[in-house]
Amino acid sequence: MATAQAHALIEALPQRESTTSVLLPQASPTFVLTPAVHAVTERALAYLDCGYAVHLAGPAGTGKTTLAFHIAAQLARPVTLIHGNDEFGSSDLVGKDAGYRKSSVVDNYIRSVLKTEENMQVHWQSNRLTTACEHGHTLIYDEFNRSKPEANNALLSILEEGLLNLPKGGGNDGYLQVHPSFRAIFTSNPEEYAGVHKTQDALLDRMVTIDVGHYDTATERDIAHAKSHLPLEDCSVIVELASLLRGMGSGHRPTIRSCIALCRVLAHRARRVDVKDAFFRDAAWDVFGGILRDVSGKGPKPGVDDLMALISELQSGGRKGHIHSAAHSQATAS
Repeated sequence: MATAQAHALIEALPQRESTTSVLLPQASPTFVLTPAVHAVTERALAYLDCGYAVHLAGPAGTGKTTLAFHIAAQLARPVTLIHGNDEFGSSDLVGKDAGYRKSSVVDNYIRSVLKTEENMQVHWQSNRLTTACEHGHTLIYDEFNRSKPEANNALLSILEEGLLNLPKGGGNDGYLQVHPSFRAIFTSNPEEYAGVHKTQDALLDRMVTIDVGHYDTATERDIAHAKSHLPLEDCSVIVELASLLRGMGSGHRPTIRSCIALCRVLAHRARRVDVKDAFFRDAAWDVFGGILRDVSGKGPKPGVDDLMALISELQSGGRKGHIHSAAHSQATAS
């Protein structure tokens, strides 16, 4: 926490101009609040209520950003959104000098006396982080580790001492006291992803990290159904197929995004999960075929019929372990 002396020094800072737009999060009618999602939300809110920043870490496509907005909506405060960017410097977050204002006064009241007075002031432009700190917004810093670590250094004093260090021109004494309602939610992708930087330990130590992985199949089924309105039994097959492919060694893919994509397309065309339907066969291969081929190893590459065989097994209610074994043998047969 900031000392009393620091609070006294920054008690009255001038207003800074900002062009930052404000988001007002609202509950989405398609948001699926299952017990698993509710549990994560409640933990995050408990940390935020105590003044800690929350860090949602996990692979792409697991709904971290959507969850961050859902959590922010519970706080009932305006949201400032920042997307991590490798080109960011600290000024892109905090603000910078945006030019100068010059005024001149010429006094010629007495004809024989000419008085000239000039005044020049730095014009400061606040960026989103400063605006969020000043007005007590909820900051959502999406994929923050795509920004270089040094760009995020301003966050260290914000999250620990409740002070934002401003460059010269940003305010009296170069400090901004963070609004007591300010809260921060971060999301990040794993470090092995392309374009992701390693986060400094000092910053991670100032936030509570919640690992967000793939949800259980029941939750993913309900999410796919809510986003597409495809019948639940069809969504269930597609979600189970995605889970099966992950288990075959495809890593984090396919994600729930892939499931939603296929479910939406089928619902839009009034189609069902039908291995004999040409449209479904082609659409399912477009979404999942590349992943199936990736896990096939050095053997013959599987085709549409192999994917349909997996789907048929799922539709018939075959045991997951049996399906996994059959799928692996089909994918790696030589």
